Amino acid sequence: DGFGVGWYDEDGLPRLYRSTHPAWNDRNLKELAAGISSPLFFAHIRASTGSAIQETNTHPFRYGKWLWMHNGLIREFPTVHRELVNKIDDSLFNSIEGTTDSETMFYLALTFGLESDPVAAVEQMVGVVEEAGERHGIENPIQMTIATTDGTSIWAFRYSSEGDSRSLWFSTRMDELKLLYPAVPELENLSDETRVVVSEPLGDLPGAWNPAPEAHYGIVQPGTDKLGAFTPQRS
Repeated sequence: DGFGVGWYDEDGLPRLYRSTHPAWNDRNLKELAAGISSPLFFAHIRASTGSAIQETNTHPFRYGKWLWMHNGLIREFPTVHRELVNKIDDSLFNSIEGTTDSETMFYLALTFGLESDPVAAVEQMVGVVEEAGERHGIENPIQMTIATTDGTSIWAFRYSSEGDSRSLWFSTRMDELKLLYPAVPELENLSDETRVVVSEPLGDLPGAWNPAPEAHYGIVQPGTDKLGAFTPQRS
C-alpha cells in the first residue's frame, strides 16, 4: 500500500520520498538510492489498516526536524479519531496532511513534548489512546512499534495493550560484530556507531540481531545506547 524513505541532508534537514507504488517496482527509488548519502535513514513499507492509499498517508511522517514511523494500529480508529484529534495542540493541527492513526499518534506525541522528552511524550500519547479506547469499550486499543528521530538519535518503542506486540529487532554493536566476523567484507567500512533497527531481521548472520523486549524502548545515540522499560502514562 505504499512505501517511504526519510533521510537527512548535508544541512541536517529531513527529506522524504514517498509513493503509493510498490518499492520494488519504483525506478525513481533506485536512482535516488544510488546517489544519496546520509548518516541516518528511515524506511517503511506500508500495509494499510483501513485509511486511504495516498502519498500523505505513507510513512515516514515529518514535522520540523523530526521523522516518525509506526507499525501496528489503533483499533477501531474511526470511533476514537475525533476525540484524539481534539487533543492535538492547535498550533500543530494544520500540519496534519493525512488520515491515518499513525500520523495522529505522531501529532499527539508532539503535543505532549516529543521534541524535549520523546519517551515521556510517547508514554503519555499511549496512555491517552488507551483511555479513549476503554471509554468506547474497545479491547486492547493500541498495537505498536514506533521509530522516531531528530536526525541525531533514534528512539524506538515496542508496546501493545495486550502485551503481545509486533516484533522489533536491533543490531549488535558493530565493533563486536567485526570481531565475530572479521572476514565479512560488508562490515569492514561501517562505523562502530552503526546500528540498524528493524521489524524483522535482515539476513541470518548468527549473533547479528537482538529482539527488543516487550514494553520497552531503545535509544540509538552517539556513544552508549540505552534500553529501558516503557510504561504508558494516564491522566
